[in-house]
Parts: sequence; C-alpha cells; structure tokens
Amino acid sequence: MHNNLRKDWLVSLVIAALGAGVITSFAVNQGQNPFIGLGITAISALFAVTLDSLL
Repeated sequence: MHNNLRKDWLVSLVIAALGAGVITSFAVNQGQNPFIGLGITAISALFAVTLDSLL
C-alpha cells in the first residue's frame, strides 16, 4: 500500500488562497482597500499551509 507522508504544499497553498480569496473579494466589494485584502489573503494562505505541514 502506498503511504505518502509528504504533503504537497503547493496544492495546499492554492486551496487556502482560493478559500481566503473568496472572503477577501467580498470584503473588497464592500469597500475594503484591495491591497489590504490581498495582504490578508496571502497571510491567511501561508498560515494555513504552515499549519497543514505541522499537523
């Protein structure tokens, strides 16, 4: 049986960025600064990938 213990961090980053991007796009639509929204998306995606790699 194949047991791959190494997680694909790129796929995790893309999925986390897409999830955070949905919420960020809603916030930008409500009047938030787009650069702040992109920063929040980047930080939350990196945080999610870091947690995913640690767990």
